[in-house]
Amino acid sequence: MSAPIISPSILAADFSRLGEEIGAVSNADWIHVDIMDGHFVPNLSFGPDITATVDGLTDRILDVHLMIEDPARWVETYAKAGADHLIFHVEAVEGQEAAVELAEKIRSLGVGAGFSIKPGTPIEPWLDKLHHFDLVLVMSVEPGFGGQEFMPEMLEKVRALRAAIDKQGLETLVEIDGGISAATIAESAAAGCDAFVAGSAIYSQADKEAAVEELRALAAQARDGR
Repeated sequence: MSAPIISPSILAADFSRLGEEIGAVSNADWIHVDIMDGHFVPNLSFGPDITATVDGLTDRILDVHLMIEDPARWVETYAKAGADHLIFHVEAVEGQEAAVELAEKIRSLGVGAGFSIKPGTPIEPWLDKLHHFDLVLVMSVEPGFGGQEFMPEMLEKVRALRAAIDKQGLETLVEIDGGISAATIAESAAAGCDAFVAGSAIYSQADKEAAVEELRALAAQARDGR
């Protein structure tokens, strides 16, 4: 079993010092980039230009979460901007066939394909489609804003994903985003998560590398006891 993957969300970073903020988490595995269009979610973040800037500031995997309408229109743009993963919301596409087609398109661009689900969206209809995806991002808060409280009931989705992935012998990763901190990462890891998005839990700390290490250690300990 590989080590837990820690993916700091730059949504919580100080954008006036973006280079320094990314450098401060040089021990992270991935860098999480939240793209919000003000329509699919009620918030606006940044776009491909900032994504390309971030790509130029780090050699970490760029984990790009598209919280946008019509994601198929934008995947080539974000792939060119440097995304290593492109995660779209199933609620933003017209059904499972369209989701699978979009995953194939993303993979054809040389990028890992992922889907995300909002808290109110059931995971069960997607469990037989996991082989089309490299990762699944479970939202443990309503997407759109950072700093929300973790929803532990979302771990039932994680457990269902973990069971399905293991039963099917897949390498699909389970990622979780929303309220992840030193207080919640252990239960998320024990439920079956591989990757953990953390924003304020890292960027609110004076020593951000130490915060990354603490989260990784807590997740590893919980997984070892699973």
